[in-house]
Amino acid sequence: MPYVTSAPVVSRQQTEIRPLLQERLHTLARAHQVPGAQLAVHTDGVTYTVHTGEADATTGRPFTADTAVPLGSVTKCATAAVVMLLAADGDLALTDRVATYVPELRTSRATVRQLLSHTAGLPTGPDSDHVATLTPSRYLSAHCAERDAVCAPGTGFSYSNAGFIAAGRLIESVTGMTWQEAVRAFLLEPLGTAPAFLGDPAARPVASGHSANALSGRVRAVQQTLAPVEAPAGALLASALDLVALGRDLIGQGPRAVLPHDAAEEMRRPVPGAVPGVLADAWGLGLALFQQGTAQWCGHDGNAQGTSCHLRAEPESGTVVAFTSNANSGTALWQALADDLAEIIGRGVPAAPAPREAGRPLALPQCAGTYHNGTVEYRVTADAAGSLALSVNGDTPAPLVCYADLSCDLVDPSNGRRVPGGNFVRGPETGAIDRLQISGRTARRTGTA
Repeated sequence: MPYVTSAPVVSRQQTEIRPLLQERLHTLARAHQVPGAQLAVHTDGVTYTVHTGEADATTGRPFTADTAVPLGSVTKCATAAVVMLLAADGDLALTDRVATYVPELRTSRATVRQLLSHTAGLPTGPDSDHVATLTPSRYLSAHCAERDAVCAPGTGFSYSNAGFIAAGRLIESVTGMTWQEAVRAFLLEPLGTAPAFLGDPAARPVASGHSANALSGRVRAVQQTLAPVEAPAGALLASALDLVALGRDLIGQGPRAVLPHDAAEEMRRPVPGAVPGVLADAWGLGLALFQQGTAQWCGHDGNAQGTSCHLRAEPESGTVVAFTSNANSGTALWQALADDLAEIIGRGVPAAPAPREAGRPLALPQCAGTYHNGTVEYRVTADAAGSLALSVNGDTPAPLVCYADLSCDLVDPSNGRRVPGGNFVRGPETGAIDRLQISGRTARRTGTA
């Protein structure tokens, strides 16, 4: 059953919020070619939920409040929460070496805390279609050996799906259950949500993902391709109301206290050295952290095949915002919607990290070279003027605009628009450029220009 809060007496102002949310969601969904979407907002003790459109544009099946959407990486919040519940029960400690429970990582000195905060030095992991038949043991042995490390544990942040495959393996090792069974029993059912997973028939409606083409105006359904081994990193399905239930528990404000207060607080605490670049302002344990004035929000973003889902929660005010959509263009919808929420509910919601002040562009030819994260190759080239361009696995190079603080923007070759890309990193001992962080993923330098 979907998560439902008790309904307190509402004021006239509160009765006006839901129609405003409904109108903005419907209008923005049409503008961004999103077939269907949900929005749930918990604020001032009241939960509002609205939805619009179709769960499947091919069949016209309607989107409802109970429709479950592939969450992509928002799944990592749930995986981390289960690990924290095991720690609260004394089954493990955050300072334990991961290798204690995951023998495939026996050469790594990474701790459980580092695993959950993406500071374990593990690579991103290969594409789903390359690991479709692998077990967690074979995956970790093949792709997370010592030679694959992007940095020493605790010395840098690198967003890693492989790290959460290891977290899922840890859960299975400690509990004797599958990851899916453990998430269901320890977290989802106690929260009052109906569990749903990719590849597992659900007793509730499920949204299809879609690809929207802005030039042609066409929207087509796409298939989910997440490999079974990657389930702990991205296989959960949920509605926006389900995510509000999780978000309220993460900030200690929910009616069903599943996570102990200390465990939830630990998840929201910024981890030293976890500098996620363009993904967030800081990182906790399984949670992205966003700073807005004096308020620190926690949550996560997730993109599966043709879906875009987002969760934000702020402990001081108790505000939780959850958004799900079934199109690749849903991220732009979310960003526009987050901007509008300040006017509707009286609180701004951070869709992205605070903008930086980088200063004037600067030529950095010394950054040219080859960088690797697992099987992904980043090749940075410099022209005669020292301007840089980035190619990933041999794709068409995209210009980089660099700044004195070693941050860089990616330039879209089609329209010249700059978007925050990441930054180069100096080695602490040599002072030389030895790493590149792009979209939160760190690659170690393996060759010069």
